[in-house]
Amino acid sequence: MNSNEGHIKFEKSGRFFTYGNADKAEHILIAVHGYGQLAAFFIRKFHVLDPNKYFVVCPEGLHRFYKAGTSGRVGASWMTKEDRLTDIADYISFLDALMLDFESRYSFKTKTLLGFSQGGATASRWIAYGKHQFDIFMLWSAVFPPDMDPAAKLKFTTLKNYFIIGTTDEYTTIEQAEEYHKALNNEHIQFEFVKFEGNHSINSELLIKLLQ
Repeated sequence: MNSNEGHIKFEKSGRFFTYGNADKAEHILIAVHGYGQLAAFFIRKFHVLDPNKYFVVCPEGLHRFYKAGTSGRVGASWMTKEDRLTDIADYISFLDALMLDFESRYSFKTKTLLGFSQGGATASRWIAYGKHQFDIFMLWSAVFPPDMDPAAKLKFTTLKNYFIIGTTDEYTTIEQAEEYHKALNNEHIQFEFVKFEGNHSINSELLIKLLQ
């Protein structure tokens, strides 16, 4: 007799961290971390922003794990190749609920979504299949998901899109990034190519410049 796979829905809590004064800030920035990171540490990258101007929200991946062995430092992930469609649906539901909560309580002039590393694909899918609209999208040291359908990609045509990469990124070269950027635009998704002197990281000076 064969075994059968099944799924069941249940309530789960998603963790997030914030920085800034939501009552005063005119702009909200949702920053989605990369593989193996935790939101508590990732949000520190955005402490360079004026807290009375920008309200930053860093949601955390729903899957935590020990980064080495069975103890010590912990990281979080948004998904793996295992049961990936279920994980994608779950994190989109989490992010939708998170954004709905803030939009029901506060009003912002502009809404920016930043996806870093693995968080880039996560953020991309959220725009494509989620319930919320943004003004600016930053695909930072990340790649655009290759498996999204054409109708979903149309949602990016109304955004200001940036494809951002460091000149010494450990996972790619500038030449490869430039070719990838051309391929993105050939799919009729216009991304502005932005590079900075640095590695696989958030560059504070560039972040401030792009948000102005």
